[in-house]
Amino acid sequence: MDQARSAISQIFNSEPHSYTRFNLPDNMEGDTSQVEMIQSSDMNEEVGENGDEDHLSHKSNHKPHVAQNFECTTKNLCFMAATIVFTFVIGYLTGYLVHKNKDLNCSCAPSEDDVTHQTGAVPFMDWDDVKKLLGDKLNTSNLEIALSQLSSSNHRAGSPGDEDLGNKVITKFKEYGMKTWTDEYFVKVQDPPASGYNRIVFKNGPEEHPTGFLSYSASGTARGAVLYARYGQEEDLKQLKDMNIDMNGRVMLVRAGRISFAEKVASAAKVNASAVLIYPDPIDYPIGNDTSLFGHVHMGSGDPYTPGFPSFNYTQFPPVQSSGLPNILAQTITTGMGTKILRQLGGRAQPDGWEGINRLGDESDVITVEVNNVHTEKRINNVFGVIKGFVDADRYVVIGAQRDAWGPGFAASTVGTSVLVELARSISDMVENDGFKPRRSIVFASWSAGEYGSVGATEWLEVRSGVFFPGQDGFKVAASPLLHSLIQNTLKEVNYDKDKSLLSQFGKNNSDLEPLRMDSAAYPFLAFSGIPSVAFRFNSGSSDYPYFGTTLDTQQNLNSITRPVAGHIALRLVHDHLLQMDLKKYNQLIRSHVVQINARVKNVQRVSPQLLPKTLTGQWLVMASGSYNRVSSILTADIQNSDLENMETCRMINDRVMTVERNFLSPYVSPIDSPFRHILLGSGPHTLKALSSDLDALKTASPEANAELFRNKLAQVTWTIQACANSLAGDIWSLDNEF
Repeated sequence: MDQARSAISQIFNSEPHSYTRFNLPDNMEGDTSQVEMIQSSDMNEEVGENGDEDHLSHKSNHKPHVAQNFECTTKNLCFMAATIVFTFVIGYLTGYLVHKNKDLNCSCAPSEDDVTHQTGAVPFMDWDDVKKLLGDKLNTSNLEIALSQLSSSNHRAGSPGDEDLGNKVITKFKEYGMKTWTDEYFVKVQDPPASGYNRIVFKNGPEEHPTGFLSYSASGTARGAVLYARYGQEEDLKQLKDMNIDMNGRVMLVRAGRISFAEKVASAAKVNASAVLIYPDPIDYPIGNDTSLFGHVHMGSGDPYTPGFPSFNYTQFPPVQSSGLPNILAQTITTGMGTKILRQLGGRAQPDGWEGINRLGDESDVITVEVNNVHTEKRINNVFGVIKGFVDADRYVVIGAQRDAWGPGFAASTVGTSVLVELARSISDMVENDGFKPRRSIVFASWSAGEYGSVGATEWLEVRSGVFFPGQDGFKVAASPLLHSLIQNTLKEVNYDKDKSLLSQFGKNNSDLEPLRMDSAAYPFLAFSGIPSVAFRFNSGSSDYPYFGTTLDTQQNLNSITRPVAGHIALRLVHDHLLQMDLKKYNQLIRSHVVQINARVKNVQRVSPQLLPKTLTGQWLVMASGSYNRVSSILTADIQNSDLENMETCRMINDRVMTVERNFLSPYVSPIDSPFRHILLGSGPHTLKALSSDLDALKTASPEANAELFRNKLAQVTWTIQACANSLAGDIWSLDNEF
């Protein structure tokens, strides 16, 4: 770590035009093609300074037709293509160099007079000038060239095609005068059988061999009666349970969509199903009868065989695997296979409100599922380039893009990688030729192995411990509450069509906000590492782009609009004195959970007073919520009364703000057992949502109910919120003594 820290210090304290990294991951199902931005000072990484174009090689012994009709103005870039949900991801992360001293602070944060003296130029432009410059630089012809150069029919993670693309990206970064480096990992993934096949046999019908697969499925053979379970969501399974249907040992037939593949399989495992078959229903996925789906079922991110640790080749970690790996079989089947099974099911009619007129299946609808996936070790590379900041060089924004795909992956990775490269070119040119001086550093990153669960991005996060955009018609935003105001301000500034802003067209009300999905590439940045992240998603009509996670994700099947929103957000984060983070946005979310928990506690005490005595109250949780509300209000007032031209003041305020998301990560659970530790937006038994579920179980005297465990978890969540408030208060004399 000392060597890594030294290397980073050398980069950020070298000549004014040294550069660093960025990333744009994709995801299988639903939201994809993402650009991530992360602001951080935790730059504890090894930097390889390789001059060769083939430096990646030296270490080893979802809508069609995008580049046809483009419009470009000085304020917006319309990148056209055919019908989709296209997503860019920008994750946003700020941290601190762990052992930095005053000398490092001085060298990294010169005064504005020093910067002016050293560069001979006015260090900071007016924001309107910055926006106009970006609009002028991002032009159609260069984007078309990048799309052509970076398109590939085969660039699965760890393949020669993936490595070749990585070399192309880093070559571009070098052409733009950036400092570049590579991170190499050796990860274990699961691929389809090298020889043989996976198979299903329904009743006495013919044996079928699906070509799609789900990485990280359990292996073996399962035989059981089919049970149609709609999308496999917890609420779907609850409806089946309310009908007194026995799900033990059943093979769940579920539709793709709504939630990730991993969540479908995890929900089925909770009710003791023996296997899960996932098919694309033609209502949701009009992709033909024979198109295969690909994905993964790890309820986590990164290499599941080194959870919490980076997958270096030279480091030995104890034999452990992620608790998010399923213990039941999971397999995708085609639309034709799924509808054929569905038509033959008997049994009871499906619950009211479910689509179609399907039967659920009975004990005679027996199917055999055999999964023979194989484990494979892959060498993957993340590649980076950096533009150094002129004031807070050790604070950085990361813009990233996923590079790999199951097939052509045009929407999944090619578009995002091309936008990544074009942003790097445009912003580098602004710095080199137009006098733009970013206050903070900008890192451009190209991640690999995103299709296996954001593996490349997560491995990078594990060493060191996003905002996304897409399409047309329907606009949805999923984000950390801290970023809501920044998103709205950016959408006001970016035009959709001439004088119409994106906000006026798509983001008119809060109904356009939705929860950040686990299969979003932004999710691990937020829930695993405590990095404020946001995902933008456009729908075409009522359906998502159906080709993500298939071999039909080609240029001919993509038609979307991509705008320079990622660039605007990135530049805003490196240009402004203060980071645009709205601390008070979390107040309402915390309060809503607290109200629900208190109401449920009283209900349990009324129904089963022996489980929760009257002495147990939610008062401490209320007080912790109040502490956060009070401290966030005080800091907001402090900001309004501070001299925002004072760089040290701004730096201190920014540091306090950037602790919030990370302090919502529960310190009471292991990242190996519960990788998504965020108590408000994460997943697992440590969350506020899980507390409400625990109280529901206590009220109904469910076998899994545990009153003592609930009390411990209540105390842990309460103190996590209080500790976040204490950290946000800053000075120890500002802390509340009520606890």
